[in-house]
Amino acid sequence: MAANSPKDKYFGVWLIFFMLGLGTLLPWNFFMTATKYFTSRLKDTSVVISSANQTEVSSDDRTVLEAIFNNVMTLCAMLPLLICTCLNSFLLSLISQRLRVMGSLFVIMLVFIITAVLVKVPLEPFHFFLSTMVKIVIINSFGAVLQGSLFGMAGLLPASYTTPIMSGQGLAGTFAAFAMICAIASGSELQDAAFGYFITACVVIFLSILSYILLPKLEFFHFYQERNTKQISLEQNSISLMNRDAVADQKKPQDVSMLKIFKKPGKDSVILPASIGCRLVFIPLFMLCNVHPRAHLPVVFHHDCFFILFMILFAFSNGYLASLCMCYGPRNVLPHEAETAGAIMAFFLSLGLALGAALSFLIRILV
Repeated sequence: MAANSPKDKYFGVWLIFFMLGLGTLLPWNFFMTATKYFTSRLKDTSVVISSANQTEVSSDDRTVLEAIFNNVMTLCAMLPLLICTCLNSFLLSLISQRLRVMGSLFVIMLVFIITAVLVKVPLEPFHFFLSTMVKIVIINSFGAVLQGSLFGMAGLLPASYTTPIMSGQGLAGTFAAFAMICAIASGSELQDAAFGYFITACVVIFLSILSYILLPKLEFFHFYQERNTKQISLEQNSISLMNRDAVADQKKPQDVSMLKIFKKPGKDSVILPASIGCRLVFIPLFMLCNVHPRAHLPVVFHHDCFFILFMILFAFSNGYLASLCMCYGPRNVLPHEAETAGAIMAFFLSLGLALGAALSFLIRILV
């Protein structure tokens, strides 16, 4: 933190970044948690009626749309997330930060308003399935732009300000699950509970929009934004005074500095990359837990307490190590490169999520 920088009064900027981090992953978590509602809208009425007279309904009564819903949903989420996070690295210089963040939040809120309205609108299963996948593509596309922009903004601030983003994203899953539990516990019908559930998401996203509007008014954030603007202006003025050869020489170290982003966590210490590599042990541990149905591997950890313990350790190590990576990255580049570095790191974070989602199908088959 700069010696002459103002203080973050009442941790206002920290709390706003936490709220924006929550708003980044909350939409996708709300869709994942509401799987039961979505699949209930995909049932074939004729199959349900024919099964009503049977004493037991088998899993074969699921429609094709129900059976493929989770797989298609994951595909429609991860591909746009990866592609749009990559594109966001190039959008930094073409589209203003305010338009990227505000535009993404407004589009995501509009999608949830439509989702809440469609709860009350009867649709054919195929049309409902198609509209749901389109909405998933939209929220993950704009969510990727929002996430990349958010980490880019945090790159301009002291390194500790990536922590509230990661914390907010971590809380998103818990908040979505808690909201769903409250909706179910209300005793309402499934559709009424889903309506209240999606309205809750709209409220949270609206609060994220208000938080972002307030952010530039805070002295702490304004100081670092102004410092970055002055840094860029000084560099442009200095480059304009150089001849063509000097400009070419000036560009070379900047290109190298971007590559150093990926080299310096390992250069300073092997502890961080080694710790990340050690997390691979969780894959066989989860595969040997009491998960059914299974075809190949035996169950070694029969009690559910083992799964809960592994999940706690997995989640804690993920949040801690990911936060360290996102904090250290922008430190290794020049101040004017910090925003781009943050966006690039967000891309690799999304790449890891996409690869993990793709490999999960293979791992499930092995079990």
